[in-house]
Amino acid sequence: MKPRLLTTALLAAALSASIGTAAAQGGRQDIAAIKSTVAEFLQLQAGGLPGQVTVTVGAIDPRINLAACPAPQAFFMPGARAWGKTTVGVRCATPATWTVYIQANVTVVGEYLAAAAPLIQGQPIDANQLTVLKGDLTMLPPGIATDASQVIGRSATVSLPPGTPLRLDTLRSKPVVQSGQLVRLVSSGNGFSVSAEGRAMSTAGDGQVVQVKTGNGQQITGIAKNGGMVEVAF
Repeated sequence: MKPRLLTTALLAAALSASIGTAAAQGGRQDIAAIKSTVAEFLQLQAGGLPGQVTVTVGAIDPRINLAACPAPQAFFMPGARAWGKTTVGVRCATPATWTVYIQANVTVVGEYLAAAAPLIQGQPIDANQLTVLKGDLTMLPPGIATDASQVIGRSATVSLPPGTPLRLDTLRSKPVVQSGQLVRLVSSGNGFSVSAEGRAMSTAGDGQVVQVKTGNGQQITGIAKNGGMVEVAF
């Protein structure tokens, strides 16, 4: 082959290889787009959380080779949520089909309630016994109280030292029915309403189950309500 023809052939081959490489790169899914999809999904899912939300998407192996997808979709695996360390799936349905799972972390910095003074088991909690702290709620036990209305008037199921974050599952509702108290049993249905008097056999908060003994000695189970009433279903 003549030198000029050889040079032309080499240039053509180089150009062809360059075009092929560009096409291959253009057909590869952009990793930054995957991370952006995950971040936007988590921000949306965390929209109603009580605090300042920060989303950090974990690193993705740059060697991952996925076909380009015009509309990748993020989703949660069963049980996952936008809280603390989590995993988000990203899938493509067309023109190619693939699914990847990306690690991420969601921090929620907000205010929560803690005991400002020793809380005695069974004693109603008032505002002077509470203090407001700030921190990452995802690092605290589940069910942390974030509003004073969730706590005031309720009582701790165990005595708590100062500084203890208050969990809703360790607080008992303010009693609306006391053991030994005379209560009004009420029941209503389609076209009827009846009431009777009885004596509570235990202490219960609003919405809790309570046993009541009627005047004839019968024991009836009902739901405690404000005003010393117990709703009974027949």
